[in-house]
Amino acid sequence: MTESDPGGSVWLGVDLGTQGVRAVAVDAAGTVAGAGQEPLRHDLRDGPRHEQDPAEWWTATCAAVRGAVAGLRGRPVAAVAVDSTSGTLVVQDRRGLPAGPAWMYDDTRAASRVPAVQEAGSSVWTALGYRMQAAWALPKLVELCATGAVAAGHTVVHQADHVIARLAGRPVATDTSHALKTGYDLLADRWPTDVLDRLGVDPRVLPDVVVPGTRIASVSAAAAAESGLPAGTPIVAGMTDGCAAQVATGALAPGRWCSALGTTLVLKGATPDLLRDASGGVYCHRHPDGGWLPGGASNVGAGVLSRDLPGVDPGSLVPAPDVPPGAMYPLVGRGERFPFTDPGFGGLDVGGPASPTAAETFARVAHGVAFVEKLAFDVLNDLGADVSGPVVATGGTSRNGWWTQLRADVLGRPVSVPEEAGSAFGAAILAAAPPGSLARTAAAMVRLRATVDPRPGRTDLADGYARLRAELTTRGLLL
Repeated sequence: MTESDPGGSVWLGVDLGTQGVRAVAVDAAGTVAGAGQEPLRHDLRDGPRHEQDPAEWWTATCAAVRGAVAGLRGRPVAAVAVDSTSGTLVVQDRRGLPAGPAWMYDDTRAASRVPAVQEAGSSVWTALGYRMQAAWALPKLVELCATGAVAAGHTVVHQADHVIARLAGRPVATDTSHALKTGYDLLADRWPTDVLDRLGVDPRVLPDVVVPGTRIASVSAAAAAESGLPAGTPIVAGMTDGCAAQVATGALAPGRWCSALGTTLVLKGATPDLLRDASGGVYCHRHPDGGWLPGGASNVGAGVLSRDLPGVDPGSLVPAPDVPPGAMYPLVGRGERFPFTDPGFGGLDVGGPASPTAAETFARVAHGVAFVEKLAFDVLNDLGADVSGPVVATGGTSRNGWWTQLRADVLGRPVSVPEEAGSAFGAAILAAAPPGSLARTAAAMVRLRATVDPRPGRTDLADGYARLRAELTTRGLLL
């Protein structure tokens, strides 16, 4: 799978995002042969409530897929995989049709259920190394069942499961990636029925679970007419959008990591053993090849630039060369979740100028984010992860060559930028991968646009990082 064949098979990845659906058709060499996207126009937010219409997911998926396959000129689609937002649930009937609006990934109406959910399954969650959270799917499931929203014969499924059911014309199995936040026991490889019983949830409302990439269905004749995919096209189980985005970087072997820097900062990698973080900042998905996919998300990122330098494109900013690094932890609001957890932390800026110029603001934010990124890798190392390998950078800031070089210098390791990125691309790689060969398939399909090597001798950066660590330690945020 290393050479592009203009007449050969392609694999289709579909990404169900918050604002729209994107589909890409990718060949064996990682070349995008077709792409389509369609916005989601109906999105209801009201305080803790966040709902979408699953029927629109389906129409948008069909439109995006038709766009992706329109230019293939008869090239066969060998398989399709779908990724979606993590923690989004929908109740569906026996036919796989929606029985109500979807509860989205950040809906927190079930927050009051979290203490009971945490207590009921504390031994399972402790073994897996995480704590239940208000936006996770299991508290939502408990709320739906307790309030009578799950009628007899109905099931509760994840966003990708629902769209795949529409493609297949029948309900399908879910995957271990989407099932994590619904309480699936990744160590025992089963739904924890004793925990569900204590929470008043009938395990029969939940789907079977398989490993991402497992063939679970094929495109029905009715779905073929709506989507443009040939009837009989194999459908494989997908994964969450965050995991699919990781696959798109190829960071699937121990020591290799991807770092997505946009409004926030998300690190993901691969380890042979489960990492357990007592703070809950890091939790692990199952690696389809075996082992684990740990990840953590920080609230630092380019969001501060949107607030302090509105209208300025961070991809084009370059500071003056004489701006020194500062001790800054750039947060837009209050609260941090990784590399430490503190819901009241509002960031810090020690020794910054009273009236900074745009160049100074950018430089201090960029240095601060790079230092927090290094701190996150140090925490992962302390948890037992191998963080010695290269880093693949994605997100809007990866277009800024100066910032990418700074990150390489601070981390002391090469930082690469891929030609293609995004969850839909990762889902296409998942569709192409034979069982147990996701890392090998990604290595063949992911192409790097550039690699930036660290420059030695940057003692100013080492000093700046040490100042930030010392300030965080003084405030009791680090041990």
